[in-house]
Amino acid sequence: MNQLLMRPTTRRQETRTAARILRDRANTTRATRRAVRAVATGTPQAASTHLTAAGLSPTDAHRFSGAFSRSVTPTTTGTGVIKLKGRVTKTVPVKLYDTAAFNARLAVYRPKDTAAASRFAQAAHRLAA
Repeated sequence: MNQLLMRPTTRRQETRTAARILRDRANTTRATRRAVRAVATGTPQAASTHLTAAGLSPTDAHRFSGAFSRSVTPTTTGTGVIKLKGRVTKTVPVKLYDTAAFNARLAVYRPKDTAAASRFAQAAHRLAA
């Protein structure tokens, strides 16, 4: 029997795990709230912002936003900042979508991953209602 699997967890490990879970929940809630507020203003937003506001987790939204916006013509374009190695940042063009264009794309887009596809279907159903 593997001794590493039988070792009990320590109080410190449990505290670190609980702190990590709480930190992740706070970051997710903060990102979702920020996205909902941005979309509610009515100005065109990036696909990841719309996906987060629609109910997907921020990590899923960032993961699928590139494929989601690949074949859609943007409402307008803007600029965003990405972080490179070290302290270097770079300004890049960003596709921005209004709510109508986003909802039309969300109604038909489904990723190949079945779990993610079901989350996209739920988000589309919520927005259609």
